[in-house]
Order: sequence, then structure tokens, then C-alpha cells
Amino acid sequence: MSFSRHHPSDLVETSTFDAKRGRRGRPPKEPDDEPPPDRQINLTDPDSKLMRRSDAHEYRQAYNAQAVVCAEGSQLILENGVVATTADAPSFAATILGMEERIGLPRTVLADTGFASGKAVETLQASGVDPLVAIGRPVNRRPYDFRPEPPPREPRRITEPWRLEMKARLQQNPAKALYALRKQTVEPVFGIIKSAMGFTRFHLRGLPNVATEWTLVALAYNCRRITRLTAA
Repeated sequence: MSFSRHHPSDLVETSTFDAKRGRRGRPPKEPDDEPPPDRQINLTDPDSKLMRRSDAHEYRQAYNAQAVVCAEGSQLILENGVVATTADAPSFAATILGMEERIGLPRTVLADTGFASGKAVETLQASGVDPLVAIGRPVNRRPYDFRPEPPPREPRRITEPWRLEMKARLQQNPAKALYALRKQTVEPVFGIIKSAMGFTRFHLRGLPNVATEWTLVALAYNCRRITRLTAA
């Protein structure tokens, strides 16, 4: 497959410890009951959120549509979902485990760095699913990008044990060879949906309606794909 708690106690501390300064600071301020005047909301579709694909793209009022695609050759969409957040990781485990009642759980799941979550990896492994998730990647400037060079940034230091273990796995076969299938498996599916099928925007409003629309798009893609596979 390819594919993104704290209990109160009776004892309350009235100040917080600032680890950087080595002294106690002000206690956190309680959130206001009313939203600030500069808070934005979409009046026609309050479920949608302002999102952008990366720092190089503009903001758009959008949803985050996701798909689980078979990486064994068929490229059929096996599961899909829509979330109203740019974060992929929170819905990762739930999307995969949702397949259990329909077609069964996969043995291995391939996901990009946006789905990297220790909790999700642990949950999937406990259910017998082996997730292979990318742990960061270098940012390569495109040859036609003539903007000024951004200031150099220190690479993120990886310290979490599960991330170190996952990164080491993906540098060796067979995990490395398996993960290479992700890009050539799932990216063409979205390309076909956008270019060949002409679906570039949602036409309905509200998260439940948008989720239904995305399911219909996935169904239409599968029908098209099955027709091509049968003809071949």
C-alpha cells in the first residue's frame, strides 16, 4: 500500500519553569471566550481551512484529500479520506485500520514524511501492519527557481529512537526497494484524477459532503482503472 491526555490534579502550580532561562516565568494565560478580531473564517464553508502545499505556494481555502493506493501493480484506490487540516499524521493510523472491515489490513504501508508519527507507527505495528515512513528529506531547489537563495538552516536533529530506526531501515533493502514504489504508485493516481479526469476542485461544501464527493471521485477512478486493466 502507498499512501499523511493530561489529567488535572488537585495540586496546581501557579507558575511555570523556563528551562532556557533557568528560572520561573509567568503562568500560561487562559484562552479568551471570544475569538480575536483578526481571526478569519470562511462564511460559505466554515469546515474548510486555509492551507498551502509548501512554503513556495500560496494559501487556499481547502481540504486535505488522501488516498491509499495498491502498490502491487493495479494502482487501485483501496481507501480514501478527507481531513480539514494540513497535518497528515493524525489520520494516518485510522485511515489504514479502517480497511480492516472492508478488504482487510495490508502487510506493509508506504507513506511520505508528512505521515511520520511515532504514535501512528506504534498503533499500526500493534495491529500487524509494517509502516515504512520517510523521515525527512533534503530540499532540492528546482533549476527554474530564480528566487534568492534562502538563508541556510541547520538540519533537524533526529533523536527519537523510532525515527532513527526507521531511517536506518529505509537505507537498506528490502525496505529501500519497497519504499521506492511509493512515488511511482500513488503520485500518478492523483495526476490522472486532476489531468485526465479533470477533477481539480471540490464542488460541495462541508466536510461530510466533501468526503462523499471524494469517495465518488475515487470510485470513478477505480472504474476507469479496472476498464484499462481489463482491456490490457
